[in-house]
Amino acid sequence: MQRLSGLDASFLYLETSSQSMHVCSIMDLDTSTMPGGYTFDRLRDALSLRITAMPEFREKLANSPLNLDHPVWVDDHDFHIDRHLHRIGLPPPGGRVELAQICGHIASLPLDRARPLWEMWVIEGVAGTDCHRDGRLAVMTKVHHAAVDGVTGANLMSQVCTTEADAPAPDPVPGVGDGTGWQIAAGGLVRFAARPLQLANIVPQTVSSVVSTVLRARDGLTMARPFAAPRTVFNASISGRRSIAYAQLDLEDIKTVKNHFGVKVNDVVLALVSGVLRQYLGERDALPESSLVASVPISVHGKSDRPGRNQVSAMFASLHTEIADPVERLKAIAQANSVAKGHSSAIGATLLQDWSQFAAPAVFGIAMRVYARTRLTTSLPVHNLVVSNVPGPQVPLYLLGCEVKSMYPLGPIFHGSGLNITVMSLNGNLDIGLVSCPDLLPDLWELADEFAVGMEELLAPVG
Repeated sequence: MQRLSGLDASFLYLETSSQSMHVCSIMDLDTSTMPGGYTFDRLRDALSLRITAMPEFREKLANSPLNLDHPVWVDDHDFHIDRHLHRIGLPPPGGRVELAQICGHIASLPLDRARPLWEMWVIEGVAGTDCHRDGRLAVMTKVHHAAVDGVTGANLMSQVCTTEADAPAPDPVPGVGDGTGWQIAAGGLVRFAARPLQLANIVPQTVSSVVSTVLRARDGLTMARPFAAPRTVFNASISGRRSIAYAQLDLEDIKTVKNHFGVKVNDVVLALVSGVLRQYLGERDALPESSLVASVPISVHGKSDRPGRNQVSAMFASLHTEIADPVERLKAIAQANSVAKGHSSAIGATLLQDWSQFAAPAVFGIAMRVYARTRLTTSLPVHNLVVSNVPGPQVPLYLLGCEVKSMYPLGPIFHGSGLNITVMSLNGNLDIGLVSCPDLLPDLWELADEFAVGMEELLAPVG
């Protein structure tokens, strides 16, 4: 068995009936590249072979009533592919609106915790085409955040995908094994007993981070503060319903802006998000006077020796939505990001992971429910939205023999922060996935369509 880290487990504890903690992706596939031609059975058989080399897709959660620590992963000896792979058809005309509606419904459904925490939905009838003849297919994946972060999720998808349409299946890989209730409880007791020592190690680091933050604040060198974000229409309690939209930009355009102004790719991404939100809210007379604040996950893979599948920290980024000029806004965001990264580095890559080891299911659950049911979600949002940037390969990818034309990543939303914008660079494109709650943002496509306009705004000064 393999025990979840505190950060992994926290995504289980944060989950409620209206706040699902899985991450998704929507892939647009060209089935004409599939060896032998596309059939659902052929795709199913190919996936079955791939999963023999992916133990993460064959593991389920296990716990014991006496366990004082986090749950564990064990092999699911009753694993069957048909419990996770589903096949549906889009209603005509099968356009982006119909696809987003069905994907929004799929995203609203919780994963079964008695089984491995993933699903794959094969969606036929895209654009009214016959996938056997016309080569169009959509596939939506769902994986619980307890099992993956952005990097580990991309790594898992790279095992399902290949750089050649006819790549052979990899050799099988054994799973993590079993764990009885007593073994889970005994291991949990040992880890629970070690917590005072862990706490003694974390407290000095935390004090040092607080002192560093105070000194940096004196010099104006801190990131945006949590709980200082202005209220917007998407900062409220969410329901269990999900709305989805997406957009695609040319990655070369992003790099052109980056190189011209001497900034980072992530600065350009945040500037695009800022411009899109400024335009959208401004048209509705709902743009706050102060800057919106985004929570930006930061990968600490390679910087941390802590266990767990989620290796992330986070920074709070000012989007400078109060600045009208797009170039000045980009420069301000780049400067703020530089300061925020320095502050984040001063805090330490593992502090969030270390403190999350003390996460208690009851405390997390009660706190989240209290926050959702009070006016704090609207009067005191932690941040306005989540913006995540996941780097992907810049070569053609094939999912089970089908060429991947786009892969739109979709992250979770939270009570008080009902909008997630995640981008992924893939083979020369920037694929943008937007998730919200239709009770807060019923017109999400209008927001998605602003990205093309925002890109033109940033390119205009370049000439």
